Amino acid sequence: MKETIIALLDEALAALKQQGVLPADVAPTIKVDPTKDKAHGDYATNLALMLAKPAGKKPRDLAEALVAALPESPAVSSTEIAGPGFINFFAATDAIAQVVQQVLDAGDTFGRSLIGQGQKVQVEFVSANPTGPLHVGHGRGAAIGDSICRLLAATGYDVTREFYYNDAGAQISNLARSVQARAKGLGPDDPSWPEDGYRGGYIEDVAASYLAGETVDADDRHVTAKADADDLDAIREFAVAYLRREQDLDLKAFGVEFDVYFLESSLYDDGKVEATVAKLIDGGHTYEEDGALWLRTTDFGDDKDRVMRKRDGGYTYFLPDVAYHFDKWQRGFGQVINEQGADHHSTVTRVRAGLQALETGIPQGWPDYVLHQMVLVTRSGVEVKLSKRAGSYVTLRDLIDEVGRDATRYFLAARRADSQLTFDIDLARSQSNDNPVYYVQYAHARVCSVLRRAEADGKPFDHALAVASLAQLEADQEKALMNRLARFPEVVEHAAGNREPQQVAQYLQDLAADFHTCYNAVKVMVDDDAQRNARLALGLATRQVIRNGLDLLGVSAPEEM
Repeated sequence: MKETIIALLDEALAALKQQGVLPADVAPTIKVDPTKDKAHGDYATNLALMLAKPAGKKPRDLAEALVAALPESPAVSSTEIAGPGFINFFAATDAIAQVVQQVLDAGDTFGRSLIGQGQKVQVEFVSANPTGPLHVGHGRGAAIGDSICRLLAATGYDVTREFYYNDAGAQISNLARSVQARAKGLGPDDPSWPEDGYRGGYIEDVAASYLAGETVDADDRHVTAKADADDLDAIREFAVAYLRREQDLDLKAFGVEFDVYFLESSLYDDGKVEATVAKLIDGGHTYEEDGALWLRTTDFGDDKDRVMRKRDGGYTYFLPDVAYHFDKWQRGFGQVINEQGADHHSTVTRVRAGLQALETGIPQGWPDYVLHQMVLVTRSGVEVKLSKRAGSYVTLRDLIDEVGRDATRYFLAARRADSQLTFDIDLARSQSNDNPVYYVQYAHARVCSVLRRAEADGKPFDHALAVASLAQLEADQEKALMNRLARFPEVVEHAAGNREPQQVAQYLQDLAADFHTCYNAVKVMVDDDAQRNARLALGLATRQVIRNGLDLLGVSAPEEM
């Protein structure tokens, strides 16, 4: 319907140009939006206000000229001019109802498109160091990152999901020394416990498994413990594998999978870090000072220059980050999206600056970033801070065990990434309309219940009769629901383009609200076969769109609740 109105306005513009009412070189972007108040029609445009100045006319006068130039269309029952020059469109019932047939015909593909044209895009998300269980912040990154991948795939992109993890460096050394201390019978309260060691109960689990000589199978590695408490290298290798497996299990319980696991150590093993340093030096963008090697990142928009190689010869985290992203570019990813916590904000400018300093044709502003804010978990209005297993934070598995995968995913993805999120465990567990995921899933289950009732009453859904009778969907609540269904493809496209899965979540809540309102106002199981089947078709279309939308968030669509 929206595209139909845009096409009609485009023809009206062409007519006004030919009449000399509008300059021939005017080429506006025609914007048509759904109205908030259905008393003002179904759709509205501010086109007359946009073009009043170049036309040299009052907006309302130009609006009258545009309406007069509109071609007749069976899709539009009437138009009206409102306020200073808005044009409101009232859609014909037949035209609105066609969306029901479109949804039923398209099924699981409704809302999908090919606008991505198969372009390669890589999304890196979670990327947690293998030093402990995944925490709630990782969970938010997983929910947002995976939903972005689903949205991009639904709009025609060739998506690669990537997990980058640090399997070397100080944090991994601290992990190995912590496990070794446990393996030797020490506890976190012992004076000889490593100063920066990890204290969670999971360290004891790792140590016990290591001493038992167990074998660990993670997605990307297979390690058998040597059971030697003095072999720190063997402990390090086993501990990383053990915790990678734990993270894999957490992510699988969350419905998240990856195509690529990229090891930081490979950047050193393959000489890519050294090659990056050499390229930056050859480009003349480095200098030595105080025994350290610096990169002039200020030449590329950073607020200060950055150290690449420290006085002791070790590299800062910044340098392997640049080497890693250069590797992404070399792998042919013209589009790269990094979903990370807001604590990575300071790395955005410096990584982009380092990539520009390589002078290899990487566009400015590459890669893209989606940064999420912290998550506050509450129960009974009080913050939940600790996990028995982790000892210092709430784990992702804690939430999944408490409220289930669906509620966890929905709640973590349903707010803008750059807004802080309070995860209310009590709300997520509740079976009430105040719980957004329950509210949406209940709408899906409610349609399933009506269809079961129709079967039980000997009045099963008749697809052919329903399609022939869609014009009977005349109630205001039915039209509002159909208009909402028609917006789904645009919501998906917009959410994908802006990397904002919360737009889908909000749409689903609005769709569920429209459905519940319609269901409560309009009786479905009427005696008239045509009207009953038309209303069943509207319910089926709603169920399909809810299912499609929930799938984009990685959330199930139950048939009974």
